[in-house]
Amino acid sequence: MEQYTPPITKLIEELAKLPGIGRKSAQRLAFHILDMKGSDVLELANAIVNAKKYTRHCKICGNLTEGDTCNICDNVKRDHSTICVVEDVRDISAMERTKEYKGMYHVLHGTISPLDGIGPDDINIKNLVTRLNSDIVEVILATNPTIDGEATAVYISRLIKPMGIKTTRIAHGIPVGGDIEYADEVTLMRAMEGRREM
Repeated sequence: MEQYTPPITKLIEELAKLPGIGRKSAQRLAFHILDMKGSDVLELANAIVNAKKYTRHCKICGNLTEGDTCNICDNVKRDHSTICVVEDVRDISAMERTKEYKGMYHVLHGTISPLDGIGPDDINIKNLVTRLNSDIVEVILATNPTIDGEATAVYISRLIKPMGIKTTRIAHGIPVGGDIEYADEVTLMRAMEGRREM
């Protein structure tokens, strides 16, 4: 193993803690940072510190924001009668890229996962229930098609149904460009369930 100075070793170790970054990638990033101009390194460091310091969760939906509420919750042009429930703030970006959905969001910040010791009280479900009033017409459950995502969607739908609010689940199935012969049984089942008239 190559020997580096303690500051370089520490930088590599910290970069390697980032998701998807192995030791080799961490080394490449570390040496790229060392090759940067001092002012650019300070800009990078300040961007990291400021992102952590000034970013918080929206009091209404749980999205990331700099203030108390996010720009989506503050937008009066959006449909406030529909709430799309997602697992993570990154899911909002994916939904927004479609430019089709114009309603509100609710971020769970995880899923129910008994094997990992995560129950309904450990994710942002209580705030969702408190948001549900007579103005809410539909709740769309857009959790991932995993065991935990499905379990979370079922749990939430059972909470909401007695309130008389329409509860829907996003369709899952064969991706565009995918081959049916390579799809697993659950994916094919979801594709059949989510079929629509043409």
